[in-house]
Amino acid sequence: MQFPERFSDLPPYAFPRLRSLLDHHEPGGEPLAMTIGEPRHPMPGFVAEVLAGAVEQFAKYPPNEGTPELLDAISGWLGRRYGVDVAPDRLTVLNGTREGLYNAAMALCPETKNGARPVVLMPNPFYQVYAVAALSVGAEPVYLPAREETGFLPDLDAIPAELLDRTAIFYLCSPSNPQGAVADEAYWTRLLNLAEAHDFKVFADECYSEIYRDVPPPGILAVAQAIGADPERVVAFHSLSKRSNLPGLRSGFAAGGPESIRRLRQLRNYAGAPLPLPLQRVAEAAWSDEDHVVENRRLYAEKYHASDAILSDIGRYHAAKAGFFQWLPVEDGESAALTLWKETGVRVLPGAYLGRDDGTGNPGTGYIRVAMVAPLDETQRGLELIRNCLYD
Repeated sequence: MQFPERFSDLPPYAFPRLRSLLDHHEPGGEPLAMTIGEPRHPMPGFVAEVLAGAVEQFAKYPPNEGTPELLDAISGWLGRRYGVDVAPDRLTVLNGTREGLYNAAMALCPETKNGARPVVLMPNPFYQVYAVAALSVGAEPVYLPAREETGFLPDLDAIPAELLDRTAIFYLCSPSNPQGAVADEAYWTRLLNLAEAHDFKVFADECYSEIYRDVPPPGILAVAQAIGADPERVVAFHSLSKRSNLPGLRSGFAAGGPESIRRLRQLRNYAGAPLPLPLQRVAEAAWSDEDHVVENRRLYAEKYHASDAILSDIGRYHAAKAGFFQWLPVEDGESAALTLWKETGVRVLPGAYLGRDDGTGNPGTGYIRVAMVAPLDETQRGLELIRNCLYD
């Protein structure tokens, strides 16, 4: 029997790989997971009431692109947050943004670019769905190192023009996972100008946009509007998972040009999984309320301060500007993760599991990713154990 080869060289996914590394060793203390980015702050208080009031709507098929009320709520939030006017026909609801980040490539990546195999660019390390989306459409994934010396974002000026000419899609996560770096307005502008000059689309993964220290990260939709960029150059992705502590709701959205969204909606009509109506009602309420988001950000601010106090004197500590991960330098991520587990019971993710060898090595090799999602006391305990085990 013949099987496809397109995914044959994918490395094991990060978390099964981590289990293989750690699980046959006993933990050196009470286990504390700081691996997965699953928010553990309280979900909004209105969720249960809204869900209970809409429970009978599980008996109905939901609209694939989202209810008019939900699309209006998202449009209103984009206007308040970014000062942009995005009509409902430029939006589609997603069953989690991972689905959208994948399906957008399926819907919008051309079969060829300038007569050659198209390229999909992405930062390295990166959210793993970007690479699988590229391979699924027959494109060549190209990994752009996001290293300390470039502010943990790809160096846009280092990308060869001939590679940009083959580029169909550029994925960029800001605030970034895993490093917590933020693309400022100048960076987004430079990227959009390259997209115009070399005719490619930018997929902006902005799922961590509402978790930040002081200054709200700029959004690509606002920058695109300010410089008069073609709306079809951009697709922005947002989620309630981190913003509202609702990862199990599986609710996100994509915003882009009318034609891009029409094509994405059309694909999802055939292959997408619509969000059940009661969950869409919860999402309507979540996008319409900001109080719970402010409180969520306050809780993360406490953990930023704790991390700075505990770790700021270690060499090459770069405090995350946004998001809820710390990207900590070590000699080797796998060795550090194994040592930490065996000596303390704290579980972290080796940075190399989120990257690829880009020809100059894997940029994640010398790091561990630490998720600060647990309550403050647990987070402080974990950070102190990391500090004492790996850096003393």
